[in-house]
Amino acid sequence: MKWYLKVVKDNYANFNGRARRKEYWMFFLFNMLFTYGLSITLSIIAVASEMYSLASIYMLYSLAVLIPSIAVGVRRMHDVGKSGWYLLIPIYSFILAVTEGERGPNAYGPDPKNENIEEIDQIGQVQVD
Repeated sequence: MKWYLKVVKDNYANFNGRARRKEYWMFFLFNMLFTYGLSITLSIIAVASEMYSLASIYMLYSLAVLIPSIAVGVRRMHDVGKSGWYLLIPIYSFILAVTEGERGPNAYGPDPKNENIEEIDQIGQVQVD
């Protein structure tokens, strides 16, 4: 759940940087759970009470998570060293989404798994000024 909230709160429209596989897939999982749960719940309520206008709640949720969904997908493509435009290629983008990201910094930013790797490499080294 923290990964879902991280994407929605902290990185709502952040298309820069990189997203780990865990961040992407946990967001995807919780988004699907909320989408299906909301859809089923609203369908049951709408049929029972004949209030078919409840579909607007589902549409509002879908619109609210559209931008963060695209943003986390773009950041996921960045993690494997590809442009965010690769999201538009259906099967290839799925393959990239399940592929491990590049180790170390790449053109899109530092490694989200090891953000402090440069600091760790410098521990114990003598700096000569």
